[in-house]
Amino acid sequence: MVYSVAIAGASGYVGGELLRMISQHPQLQVKTVTANSNAGQPVSALHPHLLQFADLVFQDTNAHNLSGHDIVFLAMPHTKSAEVAAWISADTLVLDCGADFRLESKADWDHFYGSSFAGTWTYGMPELIIEAGASRQRSQLSGAKRIAVPGCNATAITLALAPGLAAGVIQPRDIVSVLAVGTSGAGRTPKPELLASELMNSAWAYGVGGIHRHTPEIEQNLRKAFGADVQLNFTPILVPMTRGILAVNTAKITDGVTADEVRAAFEQAYANEPFVHVLPVGQYPATSSTLGANTCLIGLTVDEHAGRVVIVSALDNMVKGTAGAALQSLNLALGLPEQTGLTVNGVAP
Repeated sequence: MVYSVAIAGASGYVGGELLRMISQHPQLQVKTVTANSNAGQPVSALHPHLLQFADLVFQDTNAHNLSGHDIVFLAMPHTKSAEVAAWISADTLVLDCGADFRLESKADWDHFYGSSFAGTWTYGMPELIIEAGASRQRSQLSGAKRIAVPGCNATAITLALAPGLAAGVIQPRDIVSVLAVGTSGAGRTPKPELLASELMNSAWAYGVGGIHRHTPEIEQNLRKAFGADVQLNFTPILVPMTRGILAVNTAKITDGVTADEVRAAFEQAYANEPFVHVLPVGQYPATSSTLGANTCLIGLTVDEHAGRVVIVSALDNMVKGTAGAALQSLNLALGLPEQTGLTVNGVAP
């Protein structure tokens, strides 16, 4: 069966990556792409690399243009998806690549976003360990009609820390994550700090001091893996690369736990996961190894002097961090093989 697809907000980076990846999926066919200020322009004007869709024209984002499709992807700015989602039939599979439906706590939403709380959709991270290690989130995705695609930073941190918490080999307090993030993670809208003259040969910390909007999403995920509250300090750093995330995560090792037991917890957690790979002892990932792939690579060690576990994770923020995660969740929702249209192989640097 071939499913008809619409992408709302397809003119942005996420929309373009969805188009690229959908072109590789044998059972998806893009029928409609929408935009706001770019309505009326051909896809080639903003995504010239997408030759297959060069003549497709961006339509206005409205209920009429999004109706009649089997699947609708929302690649909208945060707080905009909820309005658009309300137009779409309950029978349509809708995947939101924004933040509108990720959080379960209204208090967290009010604190970090400050707009009306729209509710919670099924969370689209299949590998997420839930129920204090007893299950995985993929069990919740089968047959889902509304899916909230995770944040890219949240994915890099969650996949790096959840196995350690679920196995009890790291402690749930004093967890620190520092991320190097590519500029595409900030979106396509021009920002002064993203000007080439400002960012070239420089790095810039943002969302400092526990105020980044992915913080409650990450703690929500880790709380499910651990079974109780988890405390995280998270600082992203914008660096001069187009795409990719390298996350350095550290946590106190649980008393009496050995380095071998730490490694075993991660290897066992991801032994059967096609898109998460634990690297051999002494190896750590680079973002270049994940470009274009729906993979998260993990390297880890124990800092005996500091009594901390160090887990380094890398992924492509546009693929495993967004569009690839959406397709992986879509496959599960439709009952397709999870790896359909996705690759674990990166592109040559």
